[in-house]
Amino acid sequence: MLPWTAFGLALSLRLALARSGAARGPPASAPGGDLMFLLDSSASVSHYEFSRVREFVGQLVAPLPLDTGALRASLVHVGSRPYTEFSFGQHSSGKAAQDAVLASAQRMGDTHTGLALAYVKEQLFAEAAGARPGVPKVLVWVTDGGSSDPVGPPMQELKDLGVTVFIVSTGRGNFLELSAVASAPAEKHLHFVDVDDLHIILQELRGSILDAMRPQQLHATEITSSSFRLAWPPLLTADAGYYVLELVPSAQPVAARRQQLPGDATDWTWAGLNPDTDYDAALVPESNVHLLRPQHLRVHTRPAEVGPRVGVPESGADPAPTQPAAFPAPAEAGPERIIISHARPRSLRVSWAPALGAAAALAYHVQFGPLEGGAAQRVEVPAGRNCTTLQGLAPGTAYLVTVTAAFRSGRESALSAKACTPDGPRQRPRPVPRAPTLGAASREP
Repeated sequence: MLPWTAFGLALSLRLALARSGAARGPPASAPGGDLMFLLDSSASVSHYEFSRVREFVGQLVAPLPLDTGALRASLVHVGSRPYTEFSFGQHSSGKAAQDAVLASAQRMGDTHTGLALAYVKEQLFAEAAGARPGVPKVLVWVTDGGSSDPVGPPMQELKDLGVTVFIVSTGRGNFLELSAVASAPAEKHLHFVDVDDLHIILQELRGSILDAMRPQQLHATEITSSSFRLAWPPLLTADAGYYVLELVPSAQPVAARRQQLPGDATDWTWAGLNPDTDYDAALVPESNVHLLRPQHLRVHTRPAEVGPRVGVPESGADPAPTQPAAFPAPAEAGPERIIISHARPRSLRVSWAPALGAAAALAYHVQFGPLEGGAAQRVEVPAGRNCTTLQGLAPGTAYLVTVTAAFRSGRESALSAKACTPDGPRQRPRPVPRAPTLGAASREP
């Protein structure tokens, strides 16, 4: 009887494991998609900084499971003109890509990041240029924080295509502007770190990249002011369940919309939306075969299209009379540089130089918080002053300091820098009382 009992227990165990595997659903798919590295290779980056960044990107890509048919990687340099070091599908292993990264040379020239982003969109991420439709797309931009041309519009066009944007700044960039162009949430997709401390974020960033490259991820593309398209990989089949799509305006939960789709559907376009609005989208797979978790995504529609410009006649209209030319108003530019001085374990002094020829700011405010996370604080500085002392800091801590200039028009312009407090003074060892020496007065007769 013992052999039959053992056989029955083993069979029951295998059936139980099979049922539990079916309940959990199919195993997580391997990462796949197109991964783009965009490196600041201009003359604003020192040779030492570029070598450290190059080493960091090489370590980042080496363990990735690159394959010409699944996960592919590419490297583009930012300079006066964009330069492709290697394109998608050129290397079929992480080690080969790492060798190519380490062998790359700095291109020098101006920092035309906006031009490079437009190049990436048209030449590498566009389907007309041979990009694979329906696969996750990720951009990792490593920069010293500055650009000679606008970055926001071309980066938004990439995000509208469904590209997930990670930004690694070596600490001299504008935190507010970089937060706006990175994918949301910024705390997951934007890293401020010193060039000598890039290894600290290596594991976390690689894990975030792989999560973004998982095929089961819900993502949005073709975002306009009144619509966007949701897409996802095939999680179900027509005979294994169905999907429920939910769309909720973040500010109006009562205006939720729902749509049921068959199990073989992989996309849906929401139309009739409000411009410049946050929407929370959810994909809920319903199946009696597999247990799949709902996926959530926040999408921001683009602002409404601007009407005809003032002073520009419409077709067939008489041109408006021109006014005499006037001197242009001064530009509203933030600080050109930030200076950290008088660093103490619990305080430091922040000074800044306003941009030459720029409009006078109504006031400044200085925001600071630990780079490793924690509550941020804010100090208001009146107009006419360009320095302040930050108090109540922690010894031996790296802080991100952002100086923002506020102007009469309501516009703000900011610059960020990294500051470190020194370690606190060491406590002096308490003196050990010395034994009295035998002097003449203490001698026994």
